[in-house]
Amino acid sequence: MSQPKTLYDKVYDNHVVREDENGSTILYIDRHIVHEVTSPQAFEGLSKAGRKVRRLDGTLATVDHNVPTSSRKNYTDSASFIKEADSRIQVLTLEENVKKFGVQFFGMTDRRQGIVHVIGPEQGFTLPGTTIVCGDSHTSTHGAFGALAFGIGTSEVEHVLATQTILQSKSKNMRVQIDGELAPGVNSKDVMLHVIGTIGTAGGNGSVIEFCGTTVEAMSMEARMSMANMSIEAGARAGMFAPDEITFDYLKGKPLAPQGAEWDKAVEFWKSLKSDEGAHYDKVVKINAADIPPTVTWGTSPEDTVSITGTVPDPAQAPNDAAKAKIERALTYMGLEPNQKIQDIKVTNVFIGSCTNSRIEDLRSAASIVKGRKVAEGVYAMVVPGSGLVKHQAEQEGLDRVFSEAGFDWREAGCSMCLGMNPDMLSPGQRCASTSNRNFEGRQGPGGRTHLMSPAMAAAAAIAGHLADARKYQPDERTGAAPVPAVEIAPEEQQVPTTQQTPDAADDGVAQSLGAPEVTAPVTTAAAGMPKFEVVEGAAAPLERANVDTDLIIPARFLKTIKRTGLGVSLFAALRYNADGSENPDFILNKPGYRDSKILVVSGGNFGCGSSREHAPWALLDFGIRAVIASSFADIFNNNMYKNGSLPVILPEEQIAILIEDAKAGKPLAVDLPKQVVRRQNGDEYPFEVDQFRKHCLVNGLDEISLTLQHEDSISQYEKKRSELWPWLDGKTYRAGKIGVAGGAKTLTDW
Repeated sequence: MSQPKTLYDKVYDNHVVREDENGSTILYIDRHIVHEVTSPQAFEGLSKAGRKVRRLDGTLATVDHNVPTSSRKNYTDSASFIKEADSRIQVLTLEENVKKFGVQFFGMTDRRQGIVHVIGPEQGFTLPGTTIVCGDSHTSTHGAFGALAFGIGTSEVEHVLATQTILQSKSKNMRVQIDGELAPGVNSKDVMLHVIGTIGTAGGNGSVIEFCGTTVEAMSMEARMSMANMSIEAGARAGMFAPDEITFDYLKGKPLAPQGAEWDKAVEFWKSLKSDEGAHYDKVVKINAADIPPTVTWGTSPEDTVSITGTVPDPAQAPNDAAKAKIERALTYMGLEPNQKIQDIKVTNVFIGSCTNSRIEDLRSAASIVKGRKVAEGVYAMVVPGSGLVKHQAEQEGLDRVFSEAGFDWREAGCSMCLGMNPDMLSPGQRCASTSNRNFEGRQGPGGRTHLMSPAMAAAAAIAGHLADARKYQPDERTGAAPVPAVEIAPEEQQVPTTQQTPDAADDGVAQSLGAPEVTAPVTTAAAGMPKFEVVEGAAAPLERANVDTDLIIPARFLKTIKRTGLGVSLFAALRYNADGSENPDFILNKPGYRDSKILVVSGGNFGCGSSREHAPWALLDFGIRAVIASSFADIFNNNMYKNGSLPVILPEEQIAILIEDAKAGKPLAVDLPKQVVRRQNGDEYPFEVDQFRKHCLVNGLDEISLTLQHEDSISQYEKKRSELWPWLDGKTYRAGKIGVAGGAKTLTDW
């Protein structure tokens, strides 16, 4: 009898192309979503190596992070429409790359354009039982469908484009079980903030979380997507929900979902994707739904949660000095006082949008609070739909008029104020009630203060002018559902032909992807760009701070580049520089003796939590830091360091405390990878563990793409088996061997 498996085990095992004796796996990727921020360097790598995109049918691109969300009525082209030069370059670079490589693209004149994690599900590109990646940490969103979905860095974006695989080691299994009926006015965003507040932002490190229980079984797909989206904020590699009838009803009729007999076969398979009785979980968390109140954040981490009826914490009540310092630092940044009532906190801005809460259900929920009311004086409130299709549907239902009449700004689709990468940013000192997913320092703009909450709660804050309990404004005591009918958009209405991307070479691109890609270069080494890592020694900089997030390492406003270099000057910008741009002499990397540090020693753990973007390790490398020593790392950041020739070293906090003192005393350290030790000046050695395949690649400066393509036969054999078992995973034009034709024009629309 076979051993019982979890949902994660089943999906992972179904995608193993090859596994070595150390457990390192070549994992096949079914769906790859691409946007403009994390892809330029990946496409550049393909060009330099003479490689093609292996599976055009498994790749979908759009623009979302940089695009303005102002009216596009006068849009003619991106070059003239996007005013910020660095944002414009990233968007234009993606437009050029999708034409060059023949990738399906939803550009700014295409109604299907939107946030990557909104467009995948609404097109049926996201399907149960698939593996899905994107150069964006919130790819975990797609796990709501029973997919194994996770964020990757730019090096891995290139790897997937070239090989349709990724190198992985299996994560642990974690189950979060939520049972019971939610109280009136409590929704999935409250649930997820409560979960993160309970287990912490490192609670899921090294794990894939499966959400289960009667509470989540009753949730809509959009509610599940909000929870899966924020599983990354709990430190998890991914979050997953078992697919069920709610999942199937959502997907049926979507443009890229299977149809007819193929649909029936797919559903039969999808029904098997649930954890077996007796399957093993490494960690189980049980939560009673009745214990979950309407929840908001007060501080600078998603784990800083509190009931809307509660108060700001008092550092004097903290359990230890580290927790006290963390609370004090957050209160200072947020401009709050201990024991201040949450509902006394005034706001200047309200943002309803992001990949967490910008779908039609979210907008209906907010509109139900707003209808017939006005935005408070002095508050700027905006609503940003997650896609052009969401915007279109909301306008069909009249939600745009509800928001506009109340004084909200009704915008175009995009990431908008979720992060400071486009014109929709907070100014220093502004305070925002936000439906997004991160409240890190400077996340929505330098000096901006963010409180996370549900769409209903954000709408209530806009009306009240301060954080407010949405239950006081609910039109329906039980659910708070908007008093508008749900209008579905027919599939043919969604299939709007794109006017921006009709690559001349697209036919060739699909035909070439049918066979094995040409490998024109041998296995590359450090001479081609990957530096060898053997022994790194010298000055070590001490950083006594837990939960150092990627926005702190490199703020989002510095990510608008198409190169891997030049980011060192912006490393830890919020800590290194004063408001006037001058250096902060108190920050460690500005002090004599530490300006040339090659090693960073960090106390507190969970280093690199947050985004999947590789810009954080690029910034560290560009500054000169090649090794970071900490007691724990966020999973994606840990992976991204290896991909760029740098080393994350995990040691216990007791040893780190000694190394911190050495660093403060100016004593040099050595990180010896061949021997796997950290060596103190006095000769003491602290051993550390490292994956042997990764060690081999680092020490020899090897290119993982070339190494993977040595197993081309295994990948091709897997693809053949995949087509036989799960034919709906092959794009329609891919099997036809030609590009579909719509309106007489060549296009990649008809998959």
